Amino acid sequence: MPRAKRDVERALEAKGFIRKEGDHHFFVYRSLAGKKTRHFTKTSHTPKMHDISDSLLALMAKQCGLTKGEFERLVDCPMSRADYELKVLQ
Repeated sequence: MPRAKRDVERALEAKGFIRKEGDHHFFVYRSLAGKKTRHFTKTSHTPKMHDISDSLLALMAKQCGLTKGEFERLVDCPMSRADYELKVLQ
């Protein structure tokens, strides 16, 4: 199911992803220890893009080291930041 871009971006920031501006909005994950990780994703600056499609959510999930379902749980909050770290940094 498509998700609102602003909701996804807010959820990523709440879970420890740091926003960096460029041609796109880049989100790089910083661990609870404050270290930069290899996990990142991005969203478009395109003003017309209000929703992120299922196919783009799947690509974002892969960039973050998750399945699409896991990424949706991260965005929807059942997956905590600590749970995310256990999943991708172990």
